[in-house]
Amino acid sequence: MESTYQSMRTFADSWGLLYMFVIFVIAVLWTFRPGSKKHSEDAARIPFNEDENHGRK
Repeated sequence: MESTYQSMRTFADSWGLLYMFVIFVIAVLWTFRPGSKKHSEDAARIPFNEDENHGRK
């Protein structure tokens, strides 16, 4: 069991770190891609839209 744990730990330390870094870079690039400004502004205005309050007065 110890060798299995050690091999999984080694894999997670190397390739797991690389995987998480790639996911982080993709998320940052997706956020700052051209054309995302309008979507971000629309999402930021959702709490202030009166139509979206679901009947609350």
